[in-house]
Amino acid sequence: MKIRQALISLSNKSGALEFAGGLLAHGVRLLSTGGTARMLRDAGLPVTEVSDYTGFPEMLDGRVKTLHPKVHAGILARRDLPEHRETLAAHDIPTIDLICVNLYPFQETVARAGVSLDEAIENIDIGGPAMVRSAAKNYAGVAVLTDPDDYSPVLAEMAASDGALSLATRFALARKAFVHTARYDSAIANWLTSLDEGNQPQTFPGHLHLAFDRLDTLRYGENPHQQAAFYRDLTPVPGSIANCRQLQGKELSYNNIADADAAWECVKTFDSPACVIIKHANPCGVAVDASLVLAYEKAFATDSTSAFGGIIAFNGPVGEEVVAAMNARRHFVEVLLAPAFTDTARELLAGKQNLRVLELPLARVYHDLEFKRVGGGLLVQTPDRFNVGPADLRVVTRIAPTDAQIADLLFAYRVAKFVKSNAIVFCGNGMTLGVGAGQMSRVDSTRIAVSKARSAGLELAGACVASDAFFPFRDGIDVIAESGAQAVIQPGGSVRDDEVVQAADEHGLAMVFTGARHFRH
Repeated sequence: MKIRQALISLSNKSGALEFAGGLLAHGVRLLSTGGTARMLRDAGLPVTEVSDYTGFPEMLDGRVKTLHPKVHAGILARRDLPEHRETLAAHDIPTIDLICVNLYPFQETVARAGVSLDEAIENIDIGGPAMVRSAAKNYAGVAVLTDPDDYSPVLAEMAASDGALSLATRFALARKAFVHTARYDSAIANWLTSLDEGNQPQTFPGHLHLAFDRLDTLRYGENPHQQAAFYRDLTPVPGSIANCRQLQGKELSYNNIADADAAWECVKTFDSPACVIIKHANPCGVAVDASLVLAYEKAFATDSTSAFGGIIAFNGPVGEEVVAAMNARRHFVEVLLAPAFTDTARELLAGKQNLRVLELPLARVYHDLEFKRVGGGLLVQTPDRFNVGPADLRVVTRIAPTDAQIADLLFAYRVAKFVKSNAIVFCGNGMTLGVGAGQMSRVDSTRIAVSKARSAGLELAGACVASDAFFPFRDGIDVIAESGAQAVIQPGGSVRDDEVVQAADEHGLAMVFTGARHFRH
C-alpha cells in the first residue's frame, strides 16, 4: 500500500523532523496539529494544519483537535469496500494512509512529586488514542507509528518499495499501537484508583493493571514438563537482572534467572568487596573482605559441596585473580555475575563454553512493588529495603557484644534476609560459617547450620548467629551455645522473649534485638 497522506501529531517530537522530511521525499502530503505543525513549518517543511484541513478550529485549550469526521473517516474507511470509497468521495474526504502519534506524557506527569489531580487530568490524551486505535483497527489500509524507533525502518521500507508499506509491516505496527494505548490507559487507571479521599496517591491502586514485555521464551520452567518465558518490566530498575548483558554461555534457564536474581539482590547490598554463592535460591556462602578474591575464598569455604553448580555474584569488577581462584578449585559454576569483567578475565572464562557470564550495573535501586501469584489472585507488597544498622540494635543480655561482634552480627543479619525462612546464619570474620534454611522448625534450621559448618571443618567457637525471626523457644539458643557461638542477633517479639534472653544469659551469650523481621518465602 502506497503512502500518500500522513498525519503527524506528537508530544515527544524526537526524530520527527527527519521522519517528516523522509515522508516528503516520497511525495507524501503532511497534516499536523498545533505545536508539531509549528515545528515543521519553522523547519521549512510544507504542512497543512488539521484545523485548516477540517475547516474547524482547534478549541477548548486544545482538548478538541482531531476529533472530526474528516480525520477519522479518512483513517477508518475500508479501501476494499466500494460503498466506503463512495462515501468518502461524496463528502470530499481523502484517505489518511499513515498516522504518526504519541500521547500526552501522563506517566511522566504523575511521576513528579506533588503533582495535582488537575495536572494529571490535563495530561490524559483523548484525540491521540482515538486516532491510534482507529488506524490500528484499519491496519489493512493505514500504517500507525507510536514509537520513534520505527521511523527509520519505515522510511527504509518505503525507499525500497516505491513509497509503500507491506501488510505485514502495517499489522506489526498495529499490534504495537494497541499495546501502546492499553498501557497508557492502564497507567491512568492505576494512578486514578490509587487516590485516597483527599486525592493523594497511595501505594496500592484499587485496580492493578500490569504490563511486561517478553524478553525470551525459555526451554522449560522449573521442570522440563513446564513451559516458561522471561518478561521484563516496562521500566526495569537500574541494575536489575532484566537489564543484564550476557557475555557468553548457554541460554539462561528459568532456574538460572531466579537464582541469579537472588544472588545479585544479595551481593549488591554490601559496601565492601563481597561474594555471594547461591544454590536453589539460598545463599550457601557469603563473605566480605578487602578484595573480591579473598571474599570468594571465604564464601567458597563455607560450603564447597553446595557451591558446586551454584550461581556466583560479585559486587565489583572481576579480574584474572578471581577467575584463577575459581579454576584452582575446579569450581563448576552455572552463572557468574558482576558489574564488569576485565579483558583478561573474559579470555580466561571464554574456555568455559557452558558458563553463563552476566554483566550488569551495580545499583541499589528497587522496584516499587513485588508480586507473587497465588490461586485466583496476586499478593503484592513493597520490597524489603530495610537494612539493620548499629543504631537499630538493642542489647537485651547482661553481656554486650564487642564492636567486632556487632560487625559480624550485622553481616549475618544481612545474609539472613536472603535465606528462605526459617533462616539461621552462623558467621565470623565477615564470612558465613553455616546456613540453615527453609525448615519448618527454627531449631532444626539451627541444627542444620551447625552441621553444615562442622561438615566444612569450620570452627564455630566465638561465632555470631543471626535469626530472621524471633526464637519461639529457648531450644535454638541451647543449640547455639553448644556450638561455641557467643553472640546472637534476632528481631525479638516472642511471647517467650524473657525465657530466650534468660537462656542466653545462662550460657554467657550476648544478644541484641533489632525489632525488624526478615521472613523470605
